[in-house]
Amino acid sequence: MSADPPNSSDIQDSLLEKLQGRVGYEFRDKALLLSALTHASGAEHRLASNERLEFLGDAILGAVVCEILFHRFPDFLEGELTRLKSIVVSRQTCAKLSEALGMEEFLILGKGMTTHPSIPPSLLADVYESLVAAIYLDGGSEAAGRFIAATMGPEIDLASEGEIGSNYKSLLQQFSQREYGTTPTYQLLDEKGPDHSKCFQVAAQIGAQRYQPAWGRNKKEAEQRAARNALNQLAGEPPTFTQE
Repeated sequence: MSADPPNSSDIQDSLLEKLQGRVGYEFRDKALLLSALTHASGAEHRLASNERLEFLGDAILGAVVCEILFHRFPDFLEGELTRLKSIVVSRQTCAKLSEALGMEEFLILGKGMTTHPSIPPSLLADVYESLVAAIYLDGGSEAAGRFIAATMGPEIDLASEGEIGSNYKSLLQQFSQREYGTTPTYQLLDEKGPDHSKCFQVAAQIGAQRYQPAWGRNKKEAEQRAARNALNQLAGEPPTFTQE
């Protein structure tokens, strides 16, 4: 006699067990994990989605990464720590980690979203932050800290070694093409100093939006700094380089 086919509850439990194995954390309250995986399109109402968890997870992630950076790089000044933090906790990095965990396999989406050929990176970034919050609420700050350190640790190493984030023009171009379908331009606004030691002021521009300019010892450096300012402003953060 053949066994009865598994019901949807059995399938869901099996998926949750599989995800917890990947994450390295066993939830006491499985409802928290389900909530973290539920996009607004797949929820009965907005409060049942992962949006509130995403809000909390963003704050927890930032705080934990700041503490890791503070202890790991005791000789770094505030500006360098801020630069590393903005790279490590970027939406791009969160989406990358979600993809590495295979989170798209477990997401609870509405019918409109399931017809898409691929999951938007912004949604993958959201679910990583939601998962951070769910672990925090279920297991406390130590459990959340262990998860963040395990997943973000390699990204911190890459950022500190300059392997990611150093080419801000490339990052800005990728973001601009993905979000706006256009390529950034760079406007030379000013230059000063003698011919052998000039400084240049450049601003990055996407469409009609111009971002805070930055000075550099050459045009290449000024453009990289201008791109960094634009990335900061697009992320809702203050520019790294002032106009002085």
